[in-house]
Amino acid sequence: MSDRIEKRIELRAPVSRVWRALTDYREFGAWFRVDLSGPFEPGREAIGHITWPGYEHIVWRAVVQVMEPQRLFSFSWHPYAIEPGVDYSAEPPTLVEFHLEAHGEDTVLTLVESGFERIPASRRAEAFRMNDDGWSIQLENIRRHVEGSVMTDGHAG
Repeated sequence: MSDRIEKRIELRAPVSRVWRALTDYREFGAWFRVDLSGPFEPGREAIGHITWPGYEHIVWRAVVQVMEPQRLFSFSWHPYAIEPGVDYSAEPPTLVEFHLEAHGEDTVLTLVESGFERIPASRRAEAFRMNDDGWSIQLENIRRHVEGSVMTDGHAG
């Protein structure tokens, strides 16, 4: 198993549009399906409730790391932390990075989630597999969001 998930997608939207979809908490919440309590700020925890059907009981938490306008947005979180009553706070988080690059009028978005080797062995493979699948769905969701189509169902996180 790899330590990182890496996925790339070309979006038919300018970098400024993709940046807004990633970093405006309301837009992020719309395509990611999480109801966030407030704006993203580097060094601060973002908290909300997952809105995916069947996952509404999950509190979504991530600490925003970097917001380099129209280049890099990153946060750390506990991957696939969905078991009710389990406190994941003692586990090391993974780092999720969204790299944006202009490609003509379009944007190449590269998603990297790294740090899986530090996740406890008892849940590492499942967290990796679920997030690998989930990021494929979420990248399709952001594509549809910025290009103006309907979203699919699925999850990451």
